[in-house]
Formats: sequence, C-alpha cells, structure tokens
Amino acid sequence: MELSGKTALVTGGRQGIGRTIVETFVDHGAVVHTCGRDAKTPSLPKGGHWHQTDVARVDDVAQLGALLGTLDIVVNNAGIQIEKTVTDSTDDDWDTVMGANARGVFNICREFIPRMHKGGSIINIGSISGKVADPGMALYNASKAFVHGLTRSIAVDHGPDIRCNAICPGWIETGMLEAGFNLADDPKRARSDALLRHATRRFGQPEDVAAMALWLASDASSFATGQCYTLDGGLTAASPLNPGLS
Repeated sequence: MELSGKTALVTGGRQGIGRTIVETFVDHGAVVHTCGRDAKTPSLPKGGHWHQTDVARVDDVAQLGALLGTLDIVVNNAGIQIEKTVTDSTDDDWDTVMGANARGVFNICREFIPRMHKGGSIINIGSISGKVADPGMALYNASKAFVHGLTRSIAVDHGPDIRCNAICPGWIETGMLEAGFNLADDPKRARSDALLRHATRRFGQPEDVAAMALWLASDASSFATGQCYTLDGGLTAASPLNPGLS
C-alpha cells in the first residue's frame, strides 16, 4: 500500500484524524498538501505542505486548486461539530456546520475532480452519525448524511476515472469525542457505558482511521468505490441488549 509518486490533499490536517492521515501518507511516500482556516503554519513532517484555506469559501478553494494543480488523492476531513438540537440551532450554526461539513466537501470535490489523474481516489470522512443519530447533534448528523450521499453520487457519475469512498468512524479519541460525552449528565458514567457497547472494548484512535484511508488511497483498493465503510469497533453492530452491559 505504498503511495510513492502520488500527491494528496488532506483538508483539516492540523490535528486529530487529519493530522494522522497526513503523517501516514507521508510515511508511505506521498507528497501531502493540507489546509485549514488558520494562517499559522503547523509543524508538519517533511513532505507535508500547509495552505490557509477555508473550504466553505468557493474563492479559497479555487485558489487552492490553481496552486496545487493535479492530484492523485483527496481526503475531505475538515469538519465542525456543534452540540445542539434543531430547535436550539441558529442560522449561524447552520452556516458554520453545513458550510464546513457539507459545502466544504462539495467545493473541494467540484474543484479537484477535473484536476485528478485517472485512477485517483477521493476519500470523504463521514461518520456513523450520518447513519444513526447522536442526540443533541442535529446539524452534525445531517451534514454527515449529506457526505455519504455525495460519496455515492461521485462514484457513480465519475467512475471509472475516479474512485470515491467514505470512512464512517465511530467514537474516536479526539476533542469531538469529549465534547459529546460532556453533553451527558454524568460524563464519566457515559464514557464507561460507551466502552461496554464496543465489541473491541476500546474507542478508536486516529491511527485506525488513517490505516483505512491508506488502503483506500492505494492501488490495493482499486475495486472499491461508492462505499461508506463503518469503522466503529462494533458499536453499531450491537443490540441494546448487549450482554456486555449486564
């Protein structure tokens, strides 16, 4: 699953899952460009390049496209989570979440699909929240469902020249996970309960997502397209009567 000679763009690569994907791709031989809204350049491994870009802004994405030219791999990882129900959400919340999570993915795909080499791979970071609703995260859930639908459409409309798949992580040890637990009346108990609902008896790590991204970016997955791969340690496979909770 080497990426030697390939050039990739990973959005939202400053920290968390995105940063780990950047490092993994560089370790396997790719030249990796990453971007975010922050003007301050983060420390990146050799072979990694930072660009200040707001993926929700069409002009920003167009400038990035003109700068980077052709690519082999695109990973749409940039995303924002706001913990609110529909009735609590404001117009600004809509613009913030849907701008980054939905329009941002659309903007990047529209800009770079015509720029990708034949055989290129687009990897969208979806979520199990786009399949089963996490309480109190209405806009986030909806934005990830959009990503899943767009993934399938791109695969159908632009194959065989381009493959497009989504990774749908479950509960990964990042700041977003902690924000979700903080919604509970008893965050510590909520965390313990959640662990018991995982067949793996652990939460995911950014490295778990990066490993699947590496496979989808490589030629080893050349027959995989239009799929939304759940990566959740067995969380959504379990019945509410999971014996591990008894």
